[in-house]
Amino acid sequence: MEIVDSLMVKIALIGLLGIGAQWIAWRTGRPAIALMLIVGIIAGPILGIIDPERDFGALQEPIIKLAVAVILFEGGLSLNFRELRQAGGAVTAMVFVAGPIAWVLGTAAAHYGAGLSWEISALLGGIMIVTGPTVIGPMLRTLRVPSRVRNILKWEGIVNDPIGALLAVGIYAYITYEGPDANIAVISMDVLAASFIAGLIGAGLGFALTWLFPRGKVPEYLKAPFLLVTVIFGFVIADLIKHETGLITVTVMGIVMANRQIYSSQALYRFKEDLAVLLISGVFIILSATLDWETVQQFRPQFVIFLILLLFVVRPISVLVALLFSSVPWRERLFIAWIAPRGIVAVAITGLFAIRLVDYGFPGAEALVPLSFAVVIATIFAHGFSASWVAERLGISEGKGEGILIAGANRWSISLGKMLKSLDIEVLVTDNSKFALRRARSEGLAVRHGDVLDEAHNDNIDMGEFQHLIAATDNDSQNQLITADLGPEMGYEQISRLANDGQSKSRVGHGRLLFESGTDFGTLLDRDLAGWRFSKTNITEKFTVEDYRKNLETDEEPLAVFKPDRRLLFFATDARPVIEDGDVVISYVAPDTPEERKADRAAKESEKNGES
Repeated sequence: MEIVDSLMVKIALIGLLGIGAQWIAWRTGRPAIALMLIVGIIAGPILGIIDPERDFGALQEPIIKLAVAVILFEGGLSLNFRELRQAGGAVTAMVFVAGPIAWVLGTAAAHYGAGLSWEISALLGGIMIVTGPTVIGPMLRTLRVPSRVRNILKWEGIVNDPIGALLAVGIYAYITYEGPDANIAVISMDVLAASFIAGLIGAGLGFALTWLFPRGKVPEYLKAPFLLVTVIFGFVIADLIKHETGLITVTVMGIVMANRQIYSSQALYRFKEDLAVLLISGVFIILSATLDWETVQQFRPQFVIFLILLLFVVRPISVLVALLFSSVPWRERLFIAWIAPRGIVAVAITGLFAIRLVDYGFPGAEALVPLSFAVVIATIFAHGFSASWVAERLGISEGKGEGILIAGANRWSISLGKMLKSLDIEVLVTDNSKFALRRARSEGLAVRHGDVLDEAHNDNIDMGEFQHLIAATDNDSQNQLITADLGPEMGYEQISRLANDGQSKSRVGHGRLLFESGTDFGTLLDRDLAGWRFSKTNITEKFTVEDYRKNLETDEEPLAVFKPDRRLLFFATDARPVIEDGDVVISYVAPDTPEERKADRAAKESEKNGES
């Protein structure tokens, strides 16, 4: 057991458990936050392998605070004002109307339900208005609900985090203030002044970075570490002015940078996303491991009343009142009224003030930690496991993305789109040329004019709608760029591209090449002119895979397998989907007879001459 007692091993184990829980969540479709919570409790209080207070000592608090700062900055960096075109009024109402209502009702619930004093109840009620990105982000990643709902929940979670923390700061200051001027006005002005300064620091740093980066003042390889150090620096400076105001600094800094041009590589965004995933995983494991038996024993049966009031009274009333005169449909309002999981910020801030108030000798402060953990556990399990079910019952679930996105409108890709549409598969064709899209539109296919990368990054296209992307432009470099850029978002196995020359077949790291043979773009267009077509074949017990293979002529080959569960698996140079009974195989085949081939060729040539 000496190996397990090593701090280095424990740090590695925390990372392994956190990322492992997220991977299992991805494989099973379960909420990642719930699995991380379970894993942390098992490794902490149950097995005793990880004890954050013993293992990290005085470093535990700064580690968690800095991690939360980076997570909040990453969240702020995802808040683009373009998202507020649909949800701007609702987001404002959620922050400035629902927040105060939730605080007042939460305070009353803690006092009457949990039996806490008014001072402690007000502190807890303020903290509990937060629904942070550490839990909302992983939850939304596994949900497909309307973009308006996603944006409202995301903005509320990120913006309310520093507000809840500052509310707690003000209440704590009022409780512990011993001077002659202990009144709400003085303390409120003190907190607001510190918050304003923190916001200015964040905005200043955000504008400074967005001025430096585009002008080449920072080399590309230093931008990611430079950004990380600046975030930590800004948080620490603001936090030194007044505790918890650093959360405002990093949030404002992220929002400023999200809405100004950086002209930097996508690697910068990938870095901050990867870092946020690592930090969320690690911090969640650490915090759930701090839930020791002594804390559990402090839980009182009457706390259950507070939890029930929080879930079924406080959140629904505050949201429904705030959105009463908004344009958000009732079904979406009800879903938002149910979803309010708490996470890292709630536990970290509650634990911080609980320690200070206990040391201060304030009665009832010892109940804050077990109550905060109870809220986190109850909301994570209640909302995490029910969100998908509730969305389906309310009719706002958009289901699993089953569409196909085709980048590049040409004769071959349009023919493929028609075949897929005949199988009742949604197809979207994108291209920079309006002229090229005319034929796709005339064939009844959905089209979008513009570069697929710009459309995806500007959120004009919801990539969650598609199970596969086919890069089929006539430019090999463009196809490779599409694969490299969108691969991290969709998954490289969900993107296939056409080879445009013989050399591209031998290149690796640029995505899968369509067809087992890797047939190039020029050959496919020639075959299309020669009358080649797509066909679909049902595989049954009577007509087996072997029969299908025997019927293929020279150069004919399968393109994709359509599964009964509506998955579409494409053949590639390095991918051979298994064909089973009940599948439909889509193939690219030559015309059946010379006469048909001649007729098809004449029709193609006539159409080509007509277009030119």
